[in-house]
Amino acid sequence: MLNTKRHGTLAAVVVMTAAALAVTSCSSSEPAKNTAASGGSASEPVTITVQTFGGGANFGYKKAVETWNASHPNIQIKHENPTDRFEDVFLPQLLQRLQAGSGAADVVGIDEGAMGLMKARPQFFVDLAEYGLDKRKSDFPAAKWENGINKEGKLFALGTDIGGMAMCYRKDLFEKAGLPGERDEVTKLWPDWTTFMEVGKKFQAANPGKGDPKFLDGPNTLYNVLLSQEAPKNGNVNYFDKNNQLILESNPAVKTAFETVKTFSQAGMTAKLASFTPPWNAALKKGGFAVMGCPAWMVGVIKDNSGPGNSGKWDVAGVPGGAGNWGGSYLAVTKQSKHPKEAAEVLNYLTGKEGHIMAFQEANAFPSSIPAQEDPAVKDLKSDYFSNAPTGQIFGESVKGLLPVFLGEKHAQVKTSVEKVLEGMDQGSIPYDQAWQKFVEAGVKAAG
Repeated sequence: MLNTKRHGTLAAVVVMTAAALAVTSCSSSEPAKNTAASGGSASEPVTITVQTFGGGANFGYKKAVETWNASHPNIQIKHENPTDRFEDVFLPQLLQRLQAGSGAADVVGIDEGAMGLMKARPQFFVDLAEYGLDKRKSDFPAAKWENGINKEGKLFALGTDIGGMAMCYRKDLFEKAGLPGERDEVTKLWPDWTTFMEVGKKFQAANPGKGDPKFLDGPNTLYNVLLSQEAPKNGNVNYFDKNNQLILESNPAVKTAFETVKTFSQAGMTAKLASFTPPWNAALKKGGFAVMGCPAWMVGVIKDNSGPGNSGKWDVAGVPGGAGNWGGSYLAVTKQSKHPKEAAEVLNYLTGKEGHIMAFQEANAFPSSIPAQEDPAVKDLKSDYFSNAPTGQIFGESVKGLLPVFLGEKHAQVKTSVEKVLEGMDQGSIPYDQAWQKFVEAGVKAAG
């Protein structure tokens, strides 16, 4: 959808999409102040704006910000979360402001899918090593750390969460359909995607009516789970090879994920919903579907959109086909910040052990921080909303042994465009026998 070009023409392209979200300028507006010689505290009060994205509790920073502000009167955090849509709203807005030279926040969230794009643009971000954050290398898995290094070899971003995989399901709808509801039994039902399809057939047979719930929400979540599993089997790449050449059409990982989604759609197992849209949110609340791919951060999205009335109806089971990683984000300090030292201090706090723990407790944003992963506050956490599921244990196991998958510079643009084709195929506007061709054409166009 974004179809961006490198450097000079990028801003012109993103303006149209950025206009969909009118967000007021969010960078710190005070003139630069002198800072204390030691301790990292400003001598006069400053406000550091942190802007993120995401549905539900998003990055899970409410408590973390309150805790910081209570103990740092001279450096106050202002947290903004203008949208739950990253690729087609937040990202173009951010790119426009970065290229314009004004309007960007002090600290910005970046989804991993856009890290290739941002690594190629070091002119926009502060070198965090200037503020000592390069000493935190041992806090992160190697792949998470390396993804925060830009093309000039400088550290420009540190990791927040990591999207270890599970499946979230409505146990009440399962039991009503004559299927097991207990999470261990559900996990045993679907060791692979073939058995997952069989479970879906049983569910749909018990729900044949027009107004009955569907097995799956739509194509997006299923596709992303599948692609996260298939990419490591095919060279740890998906849309681009490691030379940033588009390989969408030739990569078996992409074709396998596409064909599997097509099979489920043709079988009538989806509610034909596009993720993170008002109809999708409404279906979460009304029980319009029973199962969805569930990276750790999705737990918070489901909880907030399903509402308190569905507490105890959801649960978390294992994912067919083994582990996978979908998503995970980073924080970076923009060069537009008038207070980069204080902004780096805030970033260091939010990506530190305690910041990660509070984010997981609030939004189930599973930590990429190794010290946080190993803390009992994470390992032993259970979710009352999800039937007391041991989310710390489930997602902790899911991230063990994950391999880094290369995401090209234009990954986010291609992802947005091809998933629109999946939605069209699932909803009937694109015939099944034309969908792969349209999928490839959309990816090629987006890659420029």
